[in-house]
Amino acid sequence: MADSLSVSQLHPVAGYVLVEPAKSQQQTASGIYLPENQDEKPQHGTVLAVGDDALVDGQKVASPVKKGDHVIYKKWGGNEFKVGDTEYQFLKFEDILATIK
Repeated sequence: MADSLSVSQLHPVAGYVLVEPAKSQQQTASGIYLPENQDEKPQHGTVLAVGDDALVDGQKVASPVKKGDHVIYKKWGGNEFKVGDTEYQFLKFEDILATIK
């Protein structure tokens, strides 16, 4: 099913955002190329879609970000979902640590 989907068809449910992680750097600042199995997945990316406000203990919680924001998120937060060759992250609002200005 994921092979026939496009990212524009994905809309997160309430309390979640869809993020495209940044590409991992394949070369160090000194010019050393890193093998693919050594990459650590990036903890930042671009928000592609935002779900509706979440309801927590009877209180509405609005999304801290909007589509197009660049964010930093928890290392172990979210769930990966692959569309084609690209992995995306579904993150809870509370998994987002900061926006990058």
